[in-house]
Amino acid sequence: MSTAAQFLTDQKGKRTAVVVPIDEYEELMEDLEDLAAIAERKSEPTVPLEKVIARLKKDGLLSR
Repeated sequence: MSTAAQFLTDQKGKRTAVVVPIDEYEELMEDLEDLAAIAERKSEPTVPLEKVIARLKKDGLLSR
């Protein structure tokens, strides 16, 4: 992601806001949603990868 951000400043030159292209904004929002989902699920028990793969194969969602 290349940042083409523009800063808005007040009369003293202090940055008060930032303008980013829509595509960058949307990427940032997706990242934020992903991080929120990770944080919400942090305390859930984990499942070993081998069990996940076996379950996906059993359900026909992964080729054997």
